[in-house]
Amino acid sequence: METVRGGARRSNPVGRLVRRGFTDPEAAARRLAEPALAAHAADSVLLDALAATADPDQALHGLAGLVEACRDEDERHKLLDTLTTAKPLRDRLLGVLGASAALGEHLARHPHDWHELVTFELHDIHPGPEEFVRRLYRHIWEEYAEVPRADALRSGYRRLLLTVAARDLSGTADLGQTAAELADLAGATLQAALDIAAEEDPPAARACRLAVIAMGKCGGRELNYISDVDVVFVAEPRGDTDADALQAATRLASRMMRLCSDSTREGSIWQVDANLRPEGKNGPLVRTLASHLAYYQRWAKTWEFQALLKARPVAGDAELGRQYLEAVSPMVWQASQRENFVQDVQQMRRRVIEAIPAAEVDRELKLGPGGLRDVEFSVQLLQLVHGRTDENLRSATTLTALADLSAGGYVGRADAAALDSAYRFLRTLEHRIQLFQLRRTHLVPTAEQDLRRLGRSLGLRADPVAELLAEWKRHGREVRRLHEKLFYRPLLDAVAHLDLEEAGLTGNALSASAARARLAALGYREPAGAFRHLQALATGVSRRAALQRTLLPVMLGWFADSADPDAGLLSFRKVSDSLGSTPWYLRLLRDEGAAAESLARILSSGRLAPDLLLRAPEAVALLGDTDGLDPRSPQVLDREVASAVGRAGDPAAAVAAARSVRRRELFRTAAADVLGRLGDTPADAVEAAGLALTGLNRATLSGALAACVAAAEAGLGEPLPTRLAVIAMGRFGGHELGYGSDADVMFVHDPLPGADETRAGNAARQVFEELRRLLQLPSTEPPLLIDADLRPEGRQGPLVRTIGSYAAYYRRWSHTWESQALLRAMPVAGDTGLGEEFLALIDPLRYPAAGLDEAELREIRRIKARVESERMPRGADPTTHTKLGRGGLADVEWTVQMLQLQHGHAVAGLRTTRTLRALGAAVEAELLGRDEADALSAAWVQATRVRNAVMLVRGRAGDSFPAEPREIAGVGRYLGYGEGHAGEMVDDYRRVARRAREVMERIVFGGP
Repeated sequence: METVRGGARRSNPVGRLVRRGFTDPEAAARRLAEPALAAHAADSVLLDALAATADPDQALHGLAGLVEACRDEDERHKLLDTLTTAKPLRDRLLGVLGASAALGEHLARHPHDWHELVTFELHDIHPGPEEFVRRLYRHIWEEYAEVPRADALRSGYRRLLLTVAARDLSGTADLGQTAAELADLAGATLQAALDIAAEEDPPAARACRLAVIAMGKCGGRELNYISDVDVVFVAEPRGDTDADALQAATRLASRMMRLCSDSTREGSIWQVDANLRPEGKNGPLVRTLASHLAYYQRWAKTWEFQALLKARPVAGDAELGRQYLEAVSPMVWQASQRENFVQDVQQMRRRVIEAIPAAEVDRELKLGPGGLRDVEFSVQLLQLVHGRTDENLRSATTLTALADLSAGGYVGRADAAALDSAYRFLRTLEHRIQLFQLRRTHLVPTAEQDLRRLGRSLGLRADPVAELLAEWKRHGREVRRLHEKLFYRPLLDAVAHLDLEEAGLTGNALSASAARARLAALGYREPAGAFRHLQALATGVSRRAALQRTLLPVMLGWFADSADPDAGLLSFRKVSDSLGSTPWYLRLLRDEGAAAESLARILSSGRLAPDLLLRAPEAVALLGDTDGLDPRSPQVLDREVASAVGRAGDPAAAVAAARSVRRRELFRTAAADVLGRLGDTPADAVEAAGLALTGLNRATLSGALAACVAAAEAGLGEPLPTRLAVIAMGRFGGHELGYGSDADVMFVHDPLPGADETRAGNAARQVFEELRRLLQLPSTEPPLLIDADLRPEGRQGPLVRTIGSYAAYYRRWSHTWESQALLRAMPVAGDTGLGEEFLALIDPLRYPAAGLDEAELREIRRIKARVESERMPRGADPTTHTKLGRGGLADVEWTVQMLQLQHGHAVAGLRTTRTLRALGAAVEAELLGRDEADALSAAWVQATRVRNAVMLVRGRAGDSFPAEPREIAGVGRYLGYGEGHAGEMVDDYRRVARRAREVMERIVFGGP
């Protein structure tokens, strides 16, 4: 029979339990049939109360264990009678048992503690630190005076924790009150542990004054059920003597920590973590106040001031704790003035995310993207920036600080409300996860039973698992969205409400001065100028301004994450001024999030890519195409350039059209490189960039040459009397061009049969001179600089020669260095047959059948040594000069070229103009060891990347790391180094270069 108030009816016991949400109704029925509970097995009030818990099966199991633990029959009846007649106790006790197996086990060990849930005024009192101390002391020194102090401390802590959990789970206390109570209970526990330590070591207690400063969540009065309690210790001598005072304080502090952290037969409480102290684990556990201040004034890092934001004295000498807090607080609120403050904070957040194991990142409730730390970091960052001048923002509690930020207009009311709601949900979920076994964890479980219990504990009953996962993901997405915009959106609000601000109607926007302060903290060197850019972009009621206000918050974040936010914002304004009225531009950025992020990263990457884009802003459209930044094939480039040249009316217009195509393709390649889309590895990216730059230069030369030939033929009134060819040299011939490379070439012609050689030579010279002039002519398009100094006799020789003249020169006058230079010769434009004939002419020179004799080896070594001593720029560091320095490009290329001159005739694989391919062939031919080739390859790739980075960042070529901090930071970003790692980057460069240098010295100079 199931007892029903007002009557009775028959019912299947198992069916009753199934309907009430028991997942193992047979086991539950057996439990209820046991003698201790049999009298109440059919009580619908009790069953309904069990059904209302997070886990009815667990609640019943815990209740049965508690009843069995009540050895006295009267005590057992009193418990069950009170439980069935008193709803407050029923809700509290069963609520705890259904949510926490660990507290159920505690009640089974200490069954009398259920009285705490009756006698404690749960509905009216939210105990503070003093009340917790009073009750804990009574437990340890009165009720459990005969029990070892460590055990009494643990059982007293769990007894009081039981009351906190009861208020939490019954809805008497909200999240903020629960977290504050947990922090206050932790403070009381620390005080009790310190008193126990003093009781055990009276001489130490007499020798010093010791204050315990809570940090982190305990300091902020927002503690979890199970969390490390972060503390810092400060001590002073007691009386006139300081002899052994710090040693005494260290003994007390160490014992206090062990009393809380060690496990006994009553279990453990939580770990006391003192690693936030000055110098962390390497620093002394206890310092004097003066020592703390000296450290913070001279050595502290940004994150340490962020941690101090939550410092709060909780135990020990109250006056000393107050003095500590008064001394360090002013330093906290000046931290935002430190150089790279925001970048330091953001970088620390990134490091936290990167440290999460990949298998856990999607379950990490605290540290993962969209987790609790996103909220806390955002709030703390805003506090530290604006709390310097606004004392209303200095609360150590996250939700209070968020409310204060909203009230002060630093965060929009809607955003603050959404963030508050999400934070409360995530923290409550974290509490419920930890409460089950009282274990420190932030991972959302995966087992169906665990998820069901969590969902039900949060009031989700229709489909607890699905509803819980949906709510968690929804709040996580909201946190991530708000985290990304929180620091930047109010800047736009400040612009939009500027007139109201000036009129004194602050509303919910930042003041102009506060906006500039935030821009400065973000790393903008000229915040006033940046604010003017925001005004120009976002002020007004036009659709354009409205779209900009939507876009700019997140784009400001991307700019701030770069080495030069000012340049990024300025370039964005220029692009927007040019394209803002074009319908597709803002629509592209609004609808294609990847395009907006790509544009922000490109514009803040340095000078080259933005300068190219600003010459023709419509190239932004490339970012909206999935394949828009893929380098184009040589065939496609040839057709487009030829078509553009063919439509032009004269040579100048034709070459300008070819240069326009080149400019767009330069932007495509540079943008793809900045965004890391040219290859999966540095070597792949370097090769792809070299091929792309070579291909577009070759297409430009071909198109320009065709235009100049057509113009010359029109002037002559007949076809040109000679064949023409352009031979690429150096990096151009090696398909290894960088962004700052000139086009090294030689010009060759071959008079047609019967043509006058003088007339043919004059015609060829005029064509090539016009070609050079038009390609380098000042215009809005970047010039293609033609360097013909590698021709026979250099600058003193004729610009163009016949192929016969080349043959005669090389036969009679050629030097070893010229054979070396010819190793990279490759026809790139003009008459294909003439180009092949030129290669046939020079192959015996660059791949000599006999290799190199001793005299030629000595000559190569002599020139290499001379280049190093005479051509190195004055003041340049030979360990970091990417071209001529030790282990730089010249070292690697001379090594490869010596092997080619010696063995190219016999080893077909060495007959290539490409450095890395030649290295691979040398390994296959066993001319180099694999380790040696890897060392040379790594150094060559590294040096090439640095040169490309310098050009991308500075907009002009350079062979060494720049000295200006913003520029070297930009180079570091391109190379994959975070903010503040310039020294590490240079050290890595030197290490790789040093290994290559050792290989070069063995191959070229015959070293060991």
